[in-house]
Amino acid sequence: MTFRCKENGRLDAVMSKELTLPRNQIEQLIKQVGVKVEKNDIKKCSFKVKIDDIVEYDFVQAVKEKESYEVDFDIEVLYEDDDIMVINKPPYLTIHPAPSVKEATVVDWLIKRGISLSTISGDERHGIVHRIDKETSGALVIAKNNEAHMGLTEQLQDKSMGRYYLAIVDIPLKTDTIVDKPIARNRNNRLKMDVVAGGRESKSAFCKLCLGKDEKKELISAKLFTGRTHQIRVHLNSLSRHILGDDLYGFKSHKGKISRVMLHAYILYLKHPITKEFMQVIAPPFEDFNQVLQKYFNKDEIDEKINSSYIIERFTAFR
Repeated sequence: MTFRCKENGRLDAVMSKELTLPRNQIEQLIKQVGVKVEKNDIKKCSFKVKIDDIVEYDFVQAVKEKESYEVDFDIEVLYEDDDIMVINKPPYLTIHPAPSVKEATVVDWLIKRGISLSTISGDERHGIVHRIDKETSGALVIAKNNEAHMGLTEQLQDKSMGRYYLAIVDIPLKTDTIVDKPIARNRNNRLKMDVVAGGRESKSAFCKLCLGKDEKKELISAKLFTGRTHQIRVHLNSLSRHILGDDLYGFKSHKGKISRVMLHAYILYLKHPITKEFMQVIAPPFEDFNQVLQKYFNKDEIDEKINSSYIIERFTAFR
């Protein structure tokens, strides 16, 4: 594939603008695969291109790699075709390999299945367009080829793809609300993020769904307008609310009885990156999430309030 430069500048910056892809993905392409500028092989992101230079690039497909860890689990596939896959990620499962990860990941599972995956995000993140924290469960879309990956990335940037989350919090919200506060790394604890002046723009919407039997807990839904690390947890913490099981950000009661953060990506919406058809995929909550719901909430009310149409309608005012 080729394009003609419309401006002078750094190769990575010009390609990022031309292909409408994040700079870090373009950097991976240049460094690991290489591109040609006027027929010359280039692997330096800062290489200066000029107007009318011809840039040639190729997104190679991922190849099957030797697995470092045994994949002894399976993942529910909610939707699959030649271009994308939507999975229901279980809790406690990391998305992609990293030096600190000492266990099989979602990417390892995908490779074991022999699925052809995009490589735009680099060698360790085959097919991964967006992510979910290790303890968080729910809907995750996978790109099987680079055309699909580019299309999904564009939707992340223009906010036409997103998710509605379910969360169980320790104190009911006063009202449906939007939190628009910048997020950055916590200065005192590198494991945490925090609301920090000068941090990255971050915006979340929260809607009340159902009060617990004792009216001290609440099932809520969340929708993100940006995608920062721990964003839902940080913004709830700024409201002095915490997700059950989230002792990192302040939930202390019942420690040891609730083993993970009660946060689930419930509804995924997107346009199919190839057919352009609108899609909505529901990821059923896992057993541990359902057990907490059954313990603290009335089943009939929960069944009514986690209806996808009801949840989406609640966010109409925030569009």
